[in-house]
Amino acid sequence: MAGRAGCEGQAMRIVTEFPHAIAEVPHLTIPMPDGVRLAARLWRPAGAGRVPCILEMIPYRKRDGTAARDALMHPWFAGHGYAALRVDLRGSGDSEGVLTDEYTAQELADACAVIAWAAAQDWCDGAVGMMGKSWGGFNCLQVAALRPPALRAVISVCGTTDRFADDIHFKGGCLMGENAGWGAVMLSYSSRPADPLLRPDWRADWLARLAADVPLAPRWAGHPARDGYWRHGSVCEDWGAIVAPVLAVGGWADGYRNTPFALVRNLRTPAQAVVGPWGHQYPHEGVPGPAAGFLQIARRWWDRWLKGAANGAEADAPFRLYVQDSAPPDACAAHRPGRWLALPAVAEGGGHALALSPGGVLGGAGGALAAAVATPQDHGLMAGEYFPMGADGEMPCDQRADDALAVCFDAPPVAAAVDLIGRAVLRLRLRCDRPRAFLVARLCDVAPDGASLLVAHGMLNLCHRSDMADPAPAPPGDAFDVAIALDWMAHRLAPGHRLRLALATSCWPFLWPSPEAATVTVLEGWLDLPADPGPAAVWSPPEPEGAAPWAHRKLGPDRATRRIERDLIAGTVTLTVEGETGDREDAAHGLVTGASLKERWTIHPGDPLSAAARIVLEQRLSRGDWRVRTRAETAMTATSAEFVIRSRLTAWDGDAQVFDRQDEDRIPRAFG
Repeated sequence: MAGRAGCEGQAMRIVTEFPHAIAEVPHLTIPMPDGVRLAARLWRPAGAGRVPCILEMIPYRKRDGTAARDALMHPWFAGHGYAALRVDLRGSGDSEGVLTDEYTAQELADACAVIAWAAAQDWCDGAVGMMGKSWGGFNCLQVAALRPPALRAVISVCGTTDRFADDIHFKGGCLMGENAGWGAVMLSYSSRPADPLLRPDWRADWLARLAADVPLAPRWAGHPARDGYWRHGSVCEDWGAIVAPVLAVGGWADGYRNTPFALVRNLRTPAQAVVGPWGHQYPHEGVPGPAAGFLQIARRWWDRWLKGAANGAEADAPFRLYVQDSAPPDACAAHRPGRWLALPAVAEGGGHALALSPGGVLGGAGGALAAAVATPQDHGLMAGEYFPMGADGEMPCDQRADDALAVCFDAPPVAAAVDLIGRAVLRLRLRCDRPRAFLVARLCDVAPDGASLLVAHGMLNLCHRSDMADPAPAPPGDAFDVAIALDWMAHRLAPGHRLRLALATSCWPFLWPSPEAATVTVLEGWLDLPADPGPAAVWSPPEPEGAAPWAHRKLGPDRATRRIERDLIAGTVTLTVEGETGDREDAAHGLVTGASLKERWTIHPGDPLSAAARIVLEQRLSRGDWRVRTRAETAMTATSAEFVIRSRLTAWDGDAQVFDRQDEDRIPRAFG
């Protein structure tokens, strides 16, 4: 049987009858070699005997945090003949131990042990696939590089291959605002206890978790070069290490859009990419739409590589891309017009090169320039979030406000539609008046009415102009060459629209500003557009579907606000983000959870050292008379010599405060 349900504004087909009945074990534990036991949830086809296992291993809590998305996905796999195993990482959810950082050697060793354990169970035929989104999209690739014997295939959604160059910590060598933002989130997420119904030792375990829950943002900011810390877990260090076939999935609205292209272009094992219009979501819940039938796409991959089915999946096009049409900018877009194409290859540059010409012209004869780029520090407020979930104003706004602050080069309007599929590379000769400076490039689609739609962007810390692993101050006054690779794109420029290249030295709060207001003078430049990918076939993905939604009772409303405020007296500009996730009660076990968020990102347009961020997150859990609450506060400022990150973590058991720790970290800022 099937029905329809709303999925972030798009209908999803809900399936309730499957080829196999579904047997669920809501909680089991898996022993690790050191005696720690990891908590898991298992769905499998009843009476099917030994079947392949699909593993997802993340820190976001099977009991409550991912219950809604797990309900749609893992029972669906079980109903189609797979065991689906959802595991809480060590120190998260109902698992024992402590969580100390992202993608540690311990985490990856645990994953290998879980794979071996699953392969040896009497319900598994010995074949295991690993999948996940975001954290799970990272660690499944990292585990694949370790080659556990039972791991036969991987599906990575919104992951990365390079932890330094293409994650939320640094981009182009520039420290991202999300480094502090995500650090604040993990400080809060990691503060929650296990469910007392499953862990009688929950309180002692909780206090141990709180004691180990140290701020991670200072640790990440303390590695401003691509050193061994970042090389660990970056699978681009050795593409040949991965032998399991990889399906890589991404979204054009997501910050991790580059990963599918890196994997397919570099892996020596079978690899394919599916990239749609979505933000940081699984495609069957994808926003902006159209969503796609991720579960059917995944099943085709699993059937081929875990069951050995001769379904031809290995011959599918290496790149299945949604080419987005020109559209009005909308930070809350529910849908992006466009079309799906299947392509054998995509290019990085190598197409038509547009010169940067005097008078702000993109194209033309080129030649000598003296374009001084020195943007106010509040440039970038229209950029949106690094990994938007697709709602609540998180996607890029109309870029006109930022364009007005930047140095822009405009191409003539196109007479006929132009497809931009691949990656553009900006090549510049420039000089800088400071030893530390950033350069940010945005490629925009400008409509006849002046609306400016962000297509792709790229950025470079000029200290990293030659080597991400060995940065050096820029030579003030001397001319030098740089290349900035913009993010991958698939965009159709409509007739009458024009391309705009906007250059800036700031992008707040997407990037934490360089310590001095610098002027970067462009002396010469070219925008190398991607070569035409050649003939393409039309591809039609399956419609989104899922199993029955999570059974729960909503006890309070969700609320979200996002606003930009300018203080006319102080001259500061503040981005405020507030959110409330109303309490929800799980229908099966009665756990009630809720959360709140407040962020303030403030800067003075004339002073990079005025940048300040304050983030407060609260978590609530309760059942009957039992209730706990945690509050994680993070504040970041900077001097010319240091980043200053102050954190406070507080916890309450009922009305009694049981934990309170304050930290202050000062991190030298050598290169940014």
